[in-house]
Amino acid sequence: MTALSAADYPMAEKRPESIRARSGKPMQDITLEAVVAGSVGMADLAIHSETLLRQAEIARSAGRPTLAQNFERAADLVEVPQDLVMRAYEILRPGRAQSSAEIVAVAATLRQAHGANRIAAFLEEAAEVYEKRGLFRFRY
Repeated sequence: MTALSAADYPMAEKRPESIRARSGKPMQDITLEAVVAGSVGMADLAIHSETLLRQAEIARSAGRPTLAQNFERAADLVEVPQDLVMRAYEILRPGRAQSSAEIVAVAATLRQAHGANRIAAFLEEAAEVYEKRGLFRFRY
């Protein structure tokens, strides 16, 4: 597929052919009629990682590099089980982890078991910052 730019935003209106569900179903096949007919399942309502990476392309082209990184990390999480996503979220709350090793262990699982390299790097960076700021002390 061709490169996208800020001119392609919003994708649903300007490039609908570039959007597909996690199941691979094209966006134009996800209609109310298809839902009623029973041909749309839960995986059809979830976003595909490729779609998030295309959103990152658009954000970067619009001069929004931080937003682009967020879309890329989100793309990493598409195939990660919900319980692990929630574990990562919980351990990043200040005062939850007792040491950087706990955060780094979650990052390792994300990287090794799910290939989620960008989000793993984000957690490793967070572990360093938490260490410097003393956020491992229980705060309640």
